[in-house]
Amino acid sequence: MGLNRTEILATAGAPQNGGARVWLESVSAGMRTVEAVIRELSQNDVPVLVVAEHGSGKAAAAARIHVLSSRASEPFHVYQGREASEEILAARDGQGGTVYLQEVGDLTAAAQKELVRQIGLNGTGDAQRRVPRFICGTSRELEPEVKAGKFREDLYYGISGVCLRLPPLRQRKEDIPVLRDWFLSAAARDFCRSVPVLSPETQNFFLEYNWPGNIRELKDAARAIVALGDETLAMGGLRSLLRRVDRSGNGEKISLKDAARAASREAEREIILQVLTRTRWNRRRAAQELQISYKALLYKLKQIGYEEYGA
Repeated sequence: MGLNRTEILATAGAPQNGGARVWLESVSAGMRTVEAVIRELSQNDVPVLVVAEHGSGKAAAAARIHVLSSRASEPFHVYQGREASEEILAARDGQGGTVYLQEVGDLTAAAQKELVRQIGLNGTGDAQRRVPRFICGTSRELEPEVKAGKFREDLYYGISGVCLRLPPLRQRKEDIPVLRDWFLSAAARDFCRSVPVLSPETQNFFLEYNWPGNIRELKDAARAIVALGDETLAMGGLRSLLRRVDRSGNGEKISLKDAARAASREAEREIILQVLTRTRWNRRRAAQELQISYKALLYKLKQIGYEEYGA
């Protein structure tokens, strides 16, 4: 597929030192606007703050800016904010390329100070010095943390001069069929299986569900369908949650404690299925990755109705 039309971004997994990002043809007006802004931002080196909910494609947007920029042939480095130490950031000084900091609000005080220093080097006029371009991502608003003294004010204004906000998936449902089909095809390639043809019920579900985990959750659902070879089983948990939300919206009372408990169970289920999918349903490897005992994993699989898979 060519890249000569307006496109939407699809995260294809955790980035590994600039891992590839896939862009697909866009349908929604919101993402067409995002693409136009990204093209503008790619033409300069100003710092950018990408704000969006978890799983909405912040890293993919940063990679897209890099690919369209004059730095495209240089490295694209990705660091989690909590892992980007002062030493790691200092090592990028003079290296050029683009650095994307995921959850920049998690930077330590020392790392924040180093980032302020390096951002200040851009535009100093030293043509011989290769300063990286910094793109930062956050899933939470940073202004309250500035007021609380947890995030440097000078750094906040240094990185937020240009703020790119990505809409959550529930606000651009026109894009869901394109993303769904692409993830199904990608999973089919990964698992060496044919691309499943979804029932009308499941296709409608994809459009009705609000996807609180955004693109990442949609991707995991598509991969679960391919991995299990049974769309009804794979989508059972999500359908149950949707029915619960629908009932509560029609007058059925649901306490905050019950909602939190349901959300916790659903989050645990999604994490377990994600790890099992990644390990090709090797349950012992999955237990190791989840840092629980094999017996505990078997119990949890029984709770969510997957005890027969991967046996």
